[in-house]
Amino acid sequence: MAVKILIVTGDAAESLEVLYPYQRLREEGYEVHIAAPQVKKLRFVVHDFEEGFDTYTEKPGYTWPADLAFADVVTDDYAALVVPGGRAPEYLRNDPEVRRILAAFAESDKPIAQICHGPLITAAAGGLAGRRVTAYPALELDMKAAGAEFEDSETVVDGTLVSARAWPDHSRWMREFLTVLRGKAPVA
Repeated sequence: MAVKILIVTGDAAESLEVLYPYQRLREEGYEVHIAAPQVKKLRFVVHDFEEGFDTYTEKPGYTWPADLAFADVVTDDYAALVVPGGRAPEYLRNDPEVRRILAAFAESDKPIAQICHGPLITAAAGGLAGRRVTAYPALELDMKAAGAEFEDSETVVDGTLVSARAWPDHSRWMREFLTVLRGKAPVA
């Protein structure tokens, strides 16, 4: 039986931050499921950095189907969790079901990979207090308000919590997450 990994996301998630870990984890032999507020075709976005803009820009991205709804997630079925960024975490953090999922993973010390704005969900579930993290740099104050120690670096590993700033950090983020994941839940 394959080891299962869960990705929690929704509309307006950053395309690369969902699809890169999805494909990379499948490539390693993990079974990956995408959970969202409801089962439907999700509409992702592309965040890019353009000269002359004070912050990132947003363009339409890929669409991808959700495999299951947050309410149907049985956290014991999954060995690890991925929390992508984009704008999705801004509204997903208000969903009690996604907070239930995050809290279960954090409390059981299962590996969690979070990137960009994804840590907003982990913070809402109470999973960042006393932890070292990185996130999109504009979230430094949010991370500190959640009780985390913020580091503006490519990737931060704190036990089973692996965080990154944004999609340009993917290679190191996934390399570090896979190191943690192989130690906790190796592919058979």
